Amino acid sequence: MAATYIVTSMQPTSSPSQANDTRTQSNLDARFIRMTTVPVSRLILSLAIPTIISMLVTALYNMADTFFVGKLSTTATAAVGVVFPLMTTIQVVGMTLGVGSGSFVARLLGRKDGTRASQVVSTAFFTALVCGIFFAIVGRIVAAPLMRLLGSTETILPEALAYANYILLGAPFMAAAFVMNVNLRSEGSAVLSMVGLASGAIINIALDPIFIFVFKMGVAGAAVATVISQIISFSILISHYLSGRSTLRINLRSVRLELRLYWEIIRSGTPTFSRLFLATLAAIVLNTSAKPYGDSAIAGMTVVNRIMMFIGSALIGFGQGFQPVAAFNYTAGFYERVHQAFWFAVKVGTVVLLLHAVVAGIFAEEFVRFFRDDPEVIVVGTLTLRFQCLTLPLNAFIIMSNMLFQYIGQAGKATLLAMSRQGLVFIPTILLLSHCFGLLGIQMSQALADGISFLVAIPFIWGTLRELRSHFAVPAPEPVALT
Repeated sequence: MAATYIVTSMQPTSSPSQANDTRTQSNLDARFIRMTTVPVSRLILSLAIPTIISMLVTALYNMADTFFVGKLSTTATAAVGVVFPLMTTIQVVGMTLGVGSGSFVARLLGRKDGTRASQVVSTAFFTALVCGIFFAIVGRIVAAPLMRLLGSTETILPEALAYANYILLGAPFMAAAFVMNVNLRSEGSAVLSMVGLASGAIINIALDPIFIFVFKMGVAGAAVATVISQIISFSILISHYLSGRSTLRINLRSVRLELRLYWEIIRSGTPTFSRLFLATLAAIVLNTSAKPYGDSAIAGMTVVNRIMMFIGSALIGFGQGFQPVAAFNYTAGFYERVHQAFWFAVKVGTVVLLLHAVVAGIFAEEFVRFFRDDPEVIVVGTLTLRFQCLTLPLNAFIIMSNMLFQYIGQAGKATLLAMSRQGLVFIPTILLLSHCFGLLGIQMSQALADGISFLVAIPFIWGTLRELRSHFAVPAPEPVALT
């Protein structure tokens, strides 16, 4: 049974600083009541719709690069796939700090500690900015050997370098934007997060053909369009914090270089780090495994990865609506709401992925041809996509389990589950199957890895769900007077 809350009126404040504190506390109180009393299905959907739109639009502009570059050549398409692990490496930094701080922030807001939450988000933001600058400098110094390490052939290398050198310039903005994006969602401001991401993504899609074809920059034009869009997205997101539209604040004075704070961010962000780092490593292994079969094989895998990323982005966006609901209610002691939220997210996610799997499986050839009308690329991509559709619906259970662990503070379980899907299962699978079955083994590896990961996730989540059920009989917290 949900607790009722009595909100008493505030006394007039005597200074602008006190007025800001009063307004911030009032926002925190209202947000707490909403997150712990609104029915979980309605609450998740209200938070998820903006994040789903954000993720879909973001995936669209990743797909736009592949689509427009695909009009140039198969080699250019493959180059985008080779540089993709570099982009995910930048995302590893931003998302680790973002999700780590966001998880911490959501729990702090569940305790209504807004001051500490602002310190956490400010520290994560400036740390991401510094890390991004480091990546930009070092990456450009070692660009050529790095591209070869990522699976580039000698024919792909010039295009890959042209794309990567510009992408690296946007690393600071990209990493810091991820921190702001996640923390806006964690405080419940999903619409503000959506505005920042969607604006940058739409601009990227508009600029791609201009820089690629009108300015005749080729694959480098796609990278320039991406960097410009990242800077715009960064600017919009930071404006939310500077103008007071967000609940929390980002400023240099709030940065705390405390070991305990960083430990909590890293501990909570480790599952994301593990998942994205191993996903990056898996992408490198995929490229290097496909390398002996030519540029068409790498291009085919690149196209399928973009299609699956688009489908998966809707699930991730939905899950991001679920995460703050889980964190707020777990911290507040409403365990039955956490249990309800998890199963609602799993059921909706499974149905949606099943529908996507059916459509993508039937029209696999048409989807691949849309990106690159090359017979060899179509043959490789079509079979790969159909294999992945076989186990696609299982990802709802896997990903929601991971997200639940991460946002209720069970970082160890979240890390192990993330590692199992992206690395401990997928990488050995692709190495073994490519050795035994060649290109066919590479094409079926992701589907098999997802099936195994689903079986691994079941015992992981079962104990946690049983623990949540054991608290159902515990009385809800007493009504609280918010003054």
